[in-house]
Amino acid sequence: MQTIVQKYGGTSVGSAERIKEIAKRVLQARETNQRIVVVVSAMGKTTNNLISLSKEISPTPCAREYDALISTGENVSAALLAMAIQEHGIPAISLTGYQAGIITENKYSKAKIIDVNTERLEKELNEGKVVVITGFQGINNAQDVTTIGRGGSDTSAVVLAAALKSPVCEIYTDVDGIYTTDPRIVKNARKIPEMAYDEILELATLGAKVLHPRAIECAKHNNINIHVRSSFNDSLGTIVKEDSHMEINRNVTGAALLDETVVTIKGVPDQPGIAGVLFSKLAEESINIDMIVQSADANHVNTITFTVLDDELGRAQTITEQVAKEIGAAEVVIDEHVTKLSIVGVGMISQPGVAARFFDILGKNSINIKLISTSEIKISCAIDREVSHQALQLVHDEFGLDAI
Repeated sequence: MQTIVQKYGGTSVGSAERIKEIAKRVLQARETNQRIVVVVSAMGKTTNNLISLSKEISPTPCAREYDALISTGENVSAALLAMAIQEHGIPAISLTGYQAGIITENKYSKAKIIDVNTERLEKELNEGKVVVITGFQGINNAQDVTTIGRGGSDTSAVVLAAALKSPVCEIYTDVDGIYTTDPRIVKNARKIPEMAYDEILELATLGAKVLHPRAIECAKHNNINIHVRSSFNDSLGTIVKEDSHMEINRNVTGAALLDETVVTIKGVPDQPGIAGVLFSKLAEESINIDMIVQSADANHVNTITFTVLDDELGRAQTITEQVAKEIGAAEVVIDEHVTKLSIVGVGMISQPGVAARFFDILGKNSINIKLISTSEIKISCAIDREVSHQALQLVHDEFGLDAI
């Protein structure tokens, strides 16, 4: 018998009334399938409140205790939803990540799931229970609770779908699908009925907060379709799946913004291995680097420029300044007023001229480009943050994304 895996985000379970509504939706799905697994996030702003609380105690809390704290929000949601389902006379049980058999690596905050022991899950499902599982968390081999990154409940759900051999994972949120861009910024953004894994993976890593990137990677690897839809209505959402073999008519599918900080090291000695030293140090601290540009200056020195996410700037700046001192570089310059603007589409591979149109529309509107990076299916550039919303609207209109 097929297992249905559903995931509900924080706004979907944001109050007791919402949880009662979710229970009804779960039971509606149970009418056609007896095996239901539900993954839940923490209620509303619970995780943010817990993070703020931790900072009141310590600006740099112990990683183990930090995870032990912020993982508690999901426990509340899971228990309450199980109770709400039981009120309808249907057996249900809430399980923590540990009880559900989710095993992670020995890291904290961004731990990767390495295995799922489904023995307990299968037992509870075979007894006819709806199983409600805490998202965002697991346990390592030291028996410590770990969390798998903000938005990680998506990944929890897809991993469980893979472990239980479910072909579809339903992700319920406060929007009714994936849009061409953020509809809060661009009013004529349109919902996309279907997207390829590669397109949404690019958009997710470029700032679109619709799905956790690791969830998409897992879905693609296991050929699991993801259905992103609203928990507030019954409309069909967006299906994320392998792209078809048909010719693709559109060259751009979506656009996104992501606030980043530009870090520049000036006066870098022109010697082999210098960049390797810098980026190895940053990698050791799990700091993700995005755009990278190295330019040669006069007098046998270079300038190295790269971008990092705003919330990783503190650690990145400390490491960069330390390396700059060690190698004898001139200075480190920080520009925090930058946003990365990106367009994505698998059709770019076979349709030339996309980059020309992208840069041309920005140039005609006097929007200066600081850095550029590309791949087969995306084009990104760093621009001043104050004009980012204007730029997003311009490229959305230029590529006719309101007509998708």
